[in-house]
Amino acid sequence: MTKPRSIFEEVSGDEKPGAPTPETGMISRGRGNAGRGAVRVWLGILFVMVAAIVMVGGLTRLTDSGLSITEWNLVWGFLPPMSGEDWLDLYNKYRATPEFQLQNANMNLDGFRQIFWWEWGHRVLGRLIGLVWFFGFVGLYLTKRIPRGWTGRLVLIGALIGLQGAVGWWMVSSGLVENRVDVVSYRLATHLGLAFIILGLITWFFLSLGRSEAEAMQARRAREGRLFSMNTGLMHLVFLQILLGALVAGIDAGRSFVDWPWMADQFFPPDAFDIVPAWRNFFENAGLVQFIHRMSGYLVVIFALVVWARSRKSPNGATRRAVQYVAIMALVQMGLGIYTVLTAAQLHIAITHQVGAILLWVLIINARHKAGFPIADRIRG
Repeated sequence: MTKPRSIFEEVSGDEKPGAPTPETGMISRGRGNAGRGAVRVWLGILFVMVAAIVMVGGLTRLTDSGLSITEWNLVWGFLPPMSGEDWLDLYNKYRATPEFQLQNANMNLDGFRQIFWWEWGHRVLGRLIGLVWFFGFVGLYLTKRIPRGWTGRLVLIGALIGLQGAVGWWMVSSGLVENRVDVVSYRLATHLGLAFIILGLITWFFLSLGRSEAEAMQARRAREGRLFSMNTGLMHLVFLQILLGALVAGIDAGRSFVDWPWMADQFFPPDAFDIVPAWRNFFENAGLVQFIHRMSGYLVVIFALVVWARSRKSPNGATRRAVQYVAIMALVQMGLGIYTVLTAAQLHIAITHQVGAILLWVLIINARHKAGFPIADRIRG
């Protein structure tokens, strides 16, 4: 017969529990739960690589290097030119492009080498991302480290990475025809937007795998619905702003008006609807595209501050801090955008602005996750 305890008696840590806890219950058992950490490491590597290729892609665009390779070869594209003859062959193919004939006719072989390495590095990094996903997924699957219900989600990331390669060539091919000297801006926006979707999914999955299924279910019951919805809206607005930024980069609109807060000493840019038909101005008119990007940026900051004000009522400190970081980064990113304009999109400033977009995007997704799956504050006495 068990001896009754005093109500003040300490409970020994080595006694058997009478009921399963969230950590020991059946919901936390099963194939693959031990591999959550391994999957997170793999996703973390993929995140770093995708963020890196976004930055390399930005530098490729800023240096006008994106059309230096005129063919798509998935297998042999890994290999750089090995001889003078190989370099000359690639150079002659580039000389046949509209960009060379209309814009870079004075570029010699040495100049071609400089722009070639940016595009080659961008493509090779894309292939490496595909390989890391493939071998990582196969290894995790064969060793049964993928948690239950996660196989499809991880396959989705791989499918989007493959689609991104196809979209990349679809983008590049648009700049090799019809007397064009740049890729079509909306194709560039599609390419960048898909990259941010991949980054967003990786971030969300990484955060979700940081807790057991039992912990996630318990946290979901405490969801802060209003704050979750507001962060979702902010996420969509920032995604639109990222696409608008790609349109700005695609037509070099960031170097067209270099004053702030005005544009050519006025609020609305001159000649904003000069292109016929009128709808093309929203994609190709440098003044109008930059104006829309500016206005959208102001809306992002205002919305971020509104969400922050709402988050101050949250009972969860982790959620409040996550939204606060978003508001701070939104202000920083606006400052970077203004500085980019004032410096006519100098290389190091423009790429810093792009890095800021990645940071803001990740912070918003983190805040949205914290609102959807709150981390309750611990009370110690």
